[in-house]
Amino acid sequence: MSLPIYQDPNKNFMLLETQWSSQINPLLSNPSLQSIILPNVALASGTNTVSHLLGRRLQGWRIVRQRALASIYDNQDNNQMPNLTLVLISSAPVVCDIEVF
Repeated sequence: MSLPIYQDPNKNFMLLETQWSSQINPLLSNPSLQSIILPNVALASGTNTVSHLLGRRLQGWRIVRQRALASIYDNQDNNQMPNLTLVLISSAPVVCDIEVF
């Protein structure tokens, strides 16, 4: 997503549009701004496959709420379906909210 630039006879307005675009477009392209929070994801001890619901390749993830002590990391390098799922490995059973982007 990027800020559109409209053609206008006013050169000052065009310069402002270009400046705004150069400052705003990096923010709009940040994948974190296009995230989804998956609430109450129950992870078992070991490998877990979670549907991330993004409809595109996962860029990243983070735990935003964790309801028990557990070490959680991903195994995305070996994920056969990165466009659909997130593979997480948990050291213990835990329920968490996961932000995916």
